[in-house]
Amino acid sequence: MTRVLSCIQPTGVVHLGNYLGALRNWVSGQHECDAFHGIVDLHALTVTDRPGVVGPSTLELAATLFAVGLDPEVATVFVQSHVPEHSQLGWVMECTVSYGELSRMTQFKDKAAKREADFVSAGLFTYPALQAADILLYDANEVPVGEDQRQHVEITRDIAMRFNSRFGDTFVVPKVVTPKAGAKVTDLQEPTAKMSKSSSSEAGIVYLLDEPAAIMKKFKRAVTDSDGEVRFDRAQKPGVSNLVEILAACTGKSPTDVAASYTQYGPLKNDAGQAVIELLTPIQHRYRELMGDRAELSRLLRVGADKARAVASRTLQRTYDNIGLLPLD
Repeated sequence: MTRVLSCIQPTGVVHLGNYLGALRNWVSGQHECDAFHGIVDLHALTVTDRPGVVGPSTLELAATLFAVGLDPEVATVFVQSHVPEHSQLGWVMECTVSYGELSRMTQFKDKAAKREADFVSAGLFTYPALQAADILLYDANEVPVGEDQRQHVEITRDIAMRFNSRFGDTFVVPKVVTPKAGAKVTDLQEPTAKMSKSSSSEAGIVYLLDEPAAIMKKFKRAVTDSDGEVRFDRAQKPGVSNLVEILAACTGKSPTDVAASYTQYGPLKNDAGQAVIELLTPIQHRYRELMGDRAELSRLLRVGADKARAVASRTLQRTYDNIGLLPLD
């Protein structure tokens, strides 16, 4: 069975775009492949400088992932810092990648430029080495990523092939794959921009844990246009098309069929909001159950950590053996 790895940082609150665009595919995909899903809390340290932030965010994200339907008995859901092999292999990766390769990483240059007046963590520079360890530890065959992360998987492939050439066959060289297309959800107030936690306003973002009244308010205030025609046309009618696609994703219909069912914006907004509320209600219920039972949530994360370490420890030992590090007798 193909092993697939996807990871997510515990920064920001999960929103409807995350769920319909990616997480729902993680849930269905866990039955089609050997799925590994990591909550990469160590990566979050590149942007975190206050105590007591990463832990609670990690716990909340874990509860969300289980609440949307990831099954710890099927998929391997783990927290990065619970698997020390990530940091251990991360150092080996730093010693296998060059300064020049890291300095050419687009994301580092972009993020460093945005923060040039602030503290820029060295971890932001070496981030790809730890990310390579995240991937290579689990012998992942495929890593589904968007274009913004493709370069990170490509450098992982280069590191793996260089290490294998130097020290013998050690790592599976992962393949970059385009993730299964989910619904394209854009900001309700700025429908030409994707729904994002970095948006300047929360008025257009529907969070998975929003109360029903807040969800409906956001949909009723969603930006459309002035011509009054309901049709699915992303280029000419981004606001209307966004509502149509959200409603289609919630109901299992095609966007074209949904659009054909409406002649006015008001009913479309109302039905889209109601459909989202119905979709999120059981997720919110399960999330609250898990957050109210920390022992059960900890047990689920322990299951994931044990499964992850069983694989990661073998990979790390194979790495050390092939390098020829002195074993502890």
